[in-house]
Amino acid sequence: MPSKLFTMRSKKAGLPPGTLPANGSETHRGVDIAIFDYDEKSVTEKTVRKIDECIKFRDSPTVTWLNVDGVHDASVVGKLGECFGVHPLVLEDIMTLGQRPKLEDFGEYVYIVLNMLRYSTATKEAKAEQVSFIVGNRFAITFQEEQQPGDVFEPVRERIKADKGLIRKMGADYLAYALMDIIVDNYFIILEKLGEKIEFLEDELVTRPTPETLQIIHHLKREMIYLRKAVWPLREVIGSLERGEPPLVKETIRVYLRDVYDHTIQVIDTIETFRDMVSGMLDIYLSSISNRLNAVMKVLTIIATIFMPLTFLAGIYGMNFKYMPELEWRWSYPVVWLIMVGIGVSMLLYFRKKKWL
Repeated sequence: MPSKLFTMRSKKAGLPPGTLPANGSETHRGVDIAIFDYDEKSVTEKTVRKIDECIKFRDSPTVTWLNVDGVHDASVVGKLGECFGVHPLVLEDIMTLGQRPKLEDFGEYVYIVLNMLRYSTATKEAKAEQVSFIVGNRFAITFQEEQQPGDVFEPVRERIKADKGLIRKMGADYLAYALMDIIVDNYFIILEKLGEKIEFLEDELVTRPTPETLQIIHHLKREMIYLRKAVWPLREVIGSLERGEPPLVKETIRVYLRDVYDHTIQVIDTIETFRDMVSGMLDIYLSSISNRLNAVMKVLTIIATIFMPLTFLAGIYGMNFKYMPELEWRWSYPVVWLIMVGIGVSMLLYFRKKKWL
């Protein structure tokens, strides 16, 4: 089973720079391209599978958003990159999954890589999907890693179609901001689910820790490392955009990017807090197990301590000496029982007085 923390790239070893990798059996599936072409007065929405239908939007005076679902077909990605003048190394990065969030300015366009988080209700864990952005003067192209029904971009599509907010009045840089903002906002939903999971686990640790609890802690610890790897570099990306380093980002957009930057810092702080909590859970688990073991040992020690003098008496009168005067006495048996019960009760009262029980 491949690890979520490490991306294997051994297949690319020795290939020339800019070579688009082939993703094996995935190439039999088609690639869906959703087109939104809009301005302040109108909007055109369509879904295509042929690159030729996208070429006419290249020089459109309106803002064009192309959303590509699936990056497994090198021919589609290559033709689309050639149509919009995208560098081959960028196309290679788009198809090579597991990229670190980053920003690269190529003058005529900006290349951005982010991670879109999804929460699987089946596996009860978060999964990161690579989303690549090509943002030009009048166009934005997004490449999503997988072809899945539904994504976090749906509210942005609804705002475009319903002409809500400023999105139809602004350019491609505002569109890119809106898409990045919805991705970052979705992080909070994932973190809320993980927070509930951590709180439930904390209660279980204190009351009834089990070996399965230790496995859950280990899984959560790996998941926090995975989320940190997916989100932490995003601060650098948003910070570069907010400072206006790419000239394509207008001054009016920077105030919105500053808000995204603040949200990114909150997400990172929350992830760091969760990491500390999960790391502390291991100490809590060990302490709980140690306390349970100490309680068991305490009971066994008290029982052993009470039976020590009783065993001593039983050992004495269990010896096979011929001359033991007490053995001939009529009341010796009940008296020995009385002494033994008295010793046990006295020791129990003494332990209770010392609050050892």
